[in-house]
Amino acid sequence: MTDIWTKEKRSEVMSLIRSNNTKPEKIVRSMLHRMGFRFRLHRQDLPGHPDIVLPKYRAVIFIHGCFWHYHRGCRDGKIPQSNYDYWEPKLKGNVRRDKENLVALENAGWNTFVIWECELKKDLPRVQERIRSFLEMNLSKNP
Repeated sequence: MTDIWTKEKRSEVMSLIRSNNTKPEKIVRSMLHRMGFRFRLHRQDLPGHPDIVLPKYRAVIFIHGCFWHYHRGCRDGKIPQSNYDYWEPKLKGNVRRDKENLVALENAGWNTFVIWECELKKDLPRVQERIRSFLEMNLSKNP
């Protein structure tokens, strides 16, 4: 299937997509704040610049967009057929970089947690419970 927009229009639309302070990220931040957790955002000194850093728990949370991080098995985690030769290495490179960043963080003693955009659309209470369990487990490990 060919793109419905011109190359110029597609470029304009893509330039408007943000990497920080996205809607899914704001949902998780709001949820964490209501749960009583305090955190830092986008620490530049950590691999992958985690979306949320909870130093007290030695934990980081990434909120991944299903398209940009190529979420396998998700309806949004697909490589576009138009300009496939560009998108395939781009998205697979993102996945490779994500794995490298998670390993680097874990090797540095950080506990990592990934939330997918589609999870936030399906079941927020379940996501909230998963986050709470993750952080409580880390607090017991790092008193």
